Amino acid sequence: MQNSAPRSPRPLPVPHTDPNGRLTPELASVVAGARRRALRDGDRQIDTAHLLHSLLEADPEARAALGPGPKVARVRGYLAQRSIGYGLRWRGAVEDSGAVPVVRLPLPRSGGGAWSPSAVGAVDGALEQAARRGAGRAAGVDLLAALAADPECRAAEVLRRAGVDPESLRERAGGEIAEAS
Repeated sequence: MQNSAPRSPRPLPVPHTDPNGRLTPELASVVAGARRRALRDGDRQIDTAHLLHSLLEADPEARAALGPGPKVARVRGYLAQRSIGYGLRWRGAVEDSGAVPVVRLPLPRSGGGAWSPSAVGAVDGALEQAARRGAGRAAGVDLLAALAADPECRAAEVLRRAGVDPESLRERAGGEIAEAS
């Protein structure tokens, strides 16, 4: 008797699950939260909007970097709307801003999904940002600066729609990183 259930290929480890401890515990939690959000929403990939959403939920420094006023609420509002209207055009499409080569990295221990090339680039960018400032681990503001540095990614699109200039945010997040060092 043949099993009719589709077989998933054995997932390969994603380097951004932090096997080498290169993320702060808080940022590792953000990455895990983005993975859970993608799976819960039925999205085929973890994208930069998932990372931004998880980051703003978990990291007060990232929220503070957005600036005063209702900006955090507006950004979170757009992110929450992705499953009920805003962002539906993203469903089924790979996020690829062209910042990094296209790769497909399966989600660890999951039934499917992948990291978008832009999300991989953002986590790599956070690691590079941490290294530039001499830190052993990437923090949430490192990831925020990396997300804002890619003007074509979904996170930057959400930021712009919510009235946040990604370039100014990148500079503010980098400044907060320098002050924290």
